[in-house]
Amino acid sequence: MSTEDATTDVASLYREVDRAEWAALAPGIPAPLTETEVVQLRGIGDRLDLTEVREVYLPLSRLLSTYAENTKRLGAETSAFLREPDTTTPFVVGVAGSVAVGKSTIARLLRELMSRWPGTPRVELVTTDGFLYSNDELERRGIMHRKGFPESYDRRALVRFLTDVKSGAPEARAPFYSHMRYDIIPDALVTVRRPDVVIVEGLNVLSPPPTPNDVAVSDLFDFSIYVDADEADIAQWYVDRFLALRQGAFSNPSSFFRVFAELSDAEAVDTAMGYWNDINLPNLRENVAPTRHRATLVLNKAADHTVESVLLRKL
Repeated sequence: MSTEDATTDVASLYREVDRAEWAALAPGIPAPLTETEVVQLRGIGDRLDLTEVREVYLPLSRLLSTYAENTKRLGAETSAFLREPDTTTPFVVGVAGSVAVGKSTIARLLRELMSRWPGTPRVELVTTDGFLYSNDELERRGIMHRKGFPESYDRRALVRFLTDVKSGAPEARAPFYSHMRYDIIPDALVTVRRPDVVIVEGLNVLSPPPTPNDVAVSDLFDFSIYVDADEADIAQWYVDRFLALRQGAFSNPSSFFRVFAELSDAEAVDTAMGYWNDINLPNLRENVAPTRHRATLVLNKAADHTVESVLLRKL
């Protein structure tokens, strides 16, 4: 089978819905967020606004609620069939995509929207940054320059965490990662106590398992989203974000990146493009983008960060 044939076969698994058709699904769905709340959720460089929330993310929230309600109903009916107590566990959503593509903003927004559904007030957001090996461990392994690549994560710990979530454990604990310090904070934990929904956001959450006998992280998802855009657009967003951080977070004395605070504009652009070309672009091409077809739904973004089309996997 040729590469073109394989690509065509994968594409046929999805329904493609353009922006106008998707937005037409929004009328009648109440908008639960204010403009101030949307601004607070927006990441650096993102252009999320009320129109985008109304036309893209409210229909997505409605679709997710349909999946969650039916998953819960199936769990209850299965328990009834087995003549056992209902042991339905949290609905888990994965959000994947490149660095700087806006997946963190989308994950935060979905947390807010989903927490306002009837019957699902407890929604937790966990990022896979917490499952990165510590900087000391990365240095020991000689892969500090590969931070963000699959081998820089404690994949087994992430699978154990999600297994606890999906098995209905009273609580599941994840390490805490500080973006300011660019490292895991020892003895700091994120504790999840049987919420209704768990959103897991990260670069490689849709990656296949390293061996056939291993459990993939995505095996523990009920629904998954891949945030997609052209490489050139993501590169520009990455540079724009680096420049914005240089004026803000990088200037904090506690920041790992404080050495970049005094760079000129030209130096900052060169530095950002160096990181992009040497680390983030290879990771995107080798590890992140190839998992796109594993998602339940793909959000295709335009150069201005707005979603221009949606791909939804057929049932």
